Amino acid sequence: MRGVGEKRSASIVVMPANVTIFNNGSMRLEGEFTIHDADGKEFGMAGRTSIGLCRCGASENKPFCDGSHKKVGFESVCPARDLPPPKPKA
Repeated sequence: MRGVGEKRSASIVVMPANVTIFNNGSMRLEGEFTIHDADGKEFGMAGRTSIGLCRCGASENKPFCDGSHKKVGFESVCPARDLPPPKPKA
């Protein structure tokens, strides 16, 4: 039982974002994330926790995918691989 004036502690569960690159299609971003434009202004996601991002450059709703990759015949296959370690900053 809590006493009068006793503070409650809050816990926040953060789900990491996951990015999936679809062959010949979009990038799917899922989880807790924000997307910002080049000026740092945040896109309003209207509560979405997943979104497709355009890779083909043909979307009329950039940076979001609208399925245009199918119409333009976009082809790109990106199998997962290990990247080399980052180069030290000078």
